[in-house]
Amino acid sequence: MTFPEPLEPLLGSGVFIDSANSKVADFARDAVGPATDPVEQVKRLYYRIRDDFRYDPYVDYADPNTYRASTCIDEGRGFCIPKAALMAASARTLGIPARVGFADVRNHLATGRLLDHLGSNIFVFHGYAEVWVAGRWVKTTPCFNITLCKKFGVAPLEFDGVNDAMLHPYDTKNRLHMEYLHQRGVYNDVPFDEIQQALRQAYPAIFKTDNARIHGDFAVEAASRPMTE
Repeated sequence: MTFPEPLEPLLGSGVFIDSANSKVADFARDAVGPATDPVEQVKRLYYRIRDDFRYDPYVDYADPNTYRASTCIDEGRGFCIPKAALMAASARTLGIPARVGFADVRNHLATGRLLDHLGSNIFVFHGYAEVWVAGRWVKTTPCFNITLCKKFGVAPLEFDGVNDAMLHPYDTKNRLHMEYLHQRGVYNDVPFDEIQQALRQAYPAIFKTDNARIHGDFAVEAASRPMTE
């Protein structure tokens, strides 16, 4: 399959969108199975990444490995950025151009403990993936796994392969869930240095040491003490 020349770099492996990693390639092939249509392939990738890899924001935000697609596979979990990187890397292994995009969002359904750690309900550099299918870019957000959504009372985000899948503004009780505040743009690979700068400005408390790891069990917290504001 041929693509417009500007898309060619979006088929190669990156530092964080490490599609050349054999674990990523193996995962992508297993996820899509016999499907050969790109629309069906990205749908299958999306649901596997959304639900087989637990959303977990309790990570070391200063460690570059935290943001890598293959690390998400190794650990079976990740927050929005490595899950988006895995979506993009998996698509690339199948010959589908892909990239990552970022936005600042206000999250009304984080847990109290996470908000206390961050000191804010604004999440900078929230990550999603874009895949090139049917001749255009389509946004996908394989962030929150279905079991976590049920604990928060949020409808799991569905994806049909041709329409953008961005996070819901409201939960199932019509409470505010996610507000997109500012688009950061799209990138061929995860912009680690830019993200570090933004995180250190937004959440200085978690960068008091070189190890910026937040500890906790987000799924347990979601089930016991979800926040609405």
